Amino acid sequence: MPTILVAEDDPSLRKLMEAVLKKEGHHVLSASDGKEALALFDRAQIDLLICDIMMPDMDGYELTRTLRQQKNTLPILMITVKESKEEKVQGFTSGTDDYMVKPVDMEEMILRVAALLRRSRIANERVLKVGRTVLDLDTMSVAHEQTTTVLPQKEFLLLFTLLSYPRQIFTRQQLMDQIWGRNSHADERTVDVHIRRLREKFASHPDFDIVTVRGLGYKAERMS
Repeated sequence: MPTILVAEDDPSLRKLMEAVLKKEGHHVLSASDGKEALALFDRAQIDLLICDIMMPDMDGYELTRTLRQQKNTLPILMITVKESKEEKVQGFTSGTDDYMVKPVDMEEMILRVAALLRRSRIANERVLKVGRTVLDLDTMSVAHEQTTTVLPQKEFLLLFTLLSYPRQIFTRQQLMDQIWGRNSHADERTVDVHIRRLREKFASHPDFDIVTVRGLGYKAERMS
């Protein structure tokens, strides 16, 4: 069960975020300012941070910078009142991974949290085993028995993501956001092109299959 820390000085919004995240099955810790949030890192293993920019004592920028200086690589979702270019630059410079603008859409927050956790899991695990197939993130390779296939980065990450969550349906937009990034100029057809290439390379693979879910997107089925 992932542990999420919510650092938000508005008590009503903080409690709402806590309730929504707990309902999704997450363990949630909370703090009313950056200093209180930072102290929690000494007492708990935290998997993701949601932090407001404007907080007393230590704001979201300083909190993020401090964590990155401590070599903490956990995903950070920053909450801001207005999405200005200057705030984005400052946020990404300090080390945040994603942004949301107030008022916070709770459904969107859940989707972004899920995407950040998936991305973090991929970065941390490095190797994924599916039956007799081994996916190695460091070499971008897919090995099965005596055959090893090295993939372009986006194709590998697409396959790794789908196989990390077998039977879970991903929309094209979710895959675009996670693998190409929310600011990519590519469109959703790019996902279809990469899926087609993966199918050509792994047609009739004994350990997995990539399934089209009509009207929704794609999922992977583990065959063993």
